[in-house]
Amino acid sequence: MTLTDMHVKLRQAAPADLPTVLDLLIRCGLHTASVELEAGTYWIAELDGVPGGCIGLEHGQGVSLIRSTAVVPEARGQGLGRALVRSALTHASLRGDRTVFLFSSEAGDYWTRFGFGPSSAAEIAGALPDVPQVKSGLSRGWIDEELVWRLDLPQPEVTQG
Repeated sequence: MTLTDMHVKLRQAAPADLPTVLDLLIRCGLHTASVELEAGTYWIAELDGVPGGCIGLEHGQGVSLIRSTAVVPEARGQGLGRALVRSALTHASLRGDRTVFLFSSEAGDYWTRFGFGPSSAAEIAGALPDVPQVKSGLSRGWIDEELVWRLDLPQPEVTQG
């Protein structure tokens, strides 16, 4: 069965969805230590009512951090990840964010397809010092070992009446 044969639903995660998000991340081999649903906005993608992927967006002032992007192996290659990323980027844009960051050492080629380019640990720590994933990276010492990616979002044109 392909994704086109299934009912796909993206929904915003509620605090009670934390076990579902953690299960998806564990199934995809991703870290769960600093996942705090209340610290941002998370989405769950359901395939025929079964959770198949998730993504999170931690918020700062005019900037956000994409994190915890996961699609279970059996649902990969069908566009589900792309739908989750577009949802997060749309939300960031609607919030008025100027920039979106993320950490990714393995999937850089994937993120460049969305327009992300290399950044630095210093830049993300300066822009988002209070979000859980950056705080974890700073306190546990892994932040300088990760690759950081940045996307500058298009800003609406200001017209004068």
